[in-house]
Parts: sequence; C-alpha cells; structure tokens
Amino acid sequence: MARITKFMQNSMDRNSIHDAIDATYTIFENDGRSFLQIDTYGRSTREIPGKKSQSIQLDKVAARELYAILKSAFRFD
Repeated sequence: MARITKFMQNSMDRNSIHDAIDATYTIFENDGRSFLQIDTYGRSTREIPGKKSQSIQLDKVAARELYAILKSAFRFD
C-alpha cells in the first residue's frame, strides 16, 4: 500500500495497454483529513482470484493534483 504525495510526469519508450481488472474505492477520514483509497484486484486467472493486488491512497493535495492531470489529459471541462 502507498500514499501518493506527488505526481511527476514521465515519458516511456514503449507504451502498451494493460489487461482490464476490477477496482474498488473507499473514502475515509483520519485525524480530520479526507482520503481516497483505490484498491485493485488481479486478473480472474490469478492463483487467488479476488485477492487485493495494489492499494493507493490520495489526500486532498494529491487528489487535486491528479484532478488537474486528468482534466488536461482527457480535456474535461
């Protein structure tokens, strides 16, 4: 599990589309601060189907930064 504190743009030599998987999200508070946690689950063909694979957490600062990135990348209004 990881809490993202900063996003930095990176370029890759080769890009590929990954397999589709399921994800869940939870919004919670801790010490008066709001957090978003996104949990991903591996492919249904993995050894233990339905097992949580990755978790990331965003606080308000990181969420605002991600929102700006998404707005720019997908031209959201």
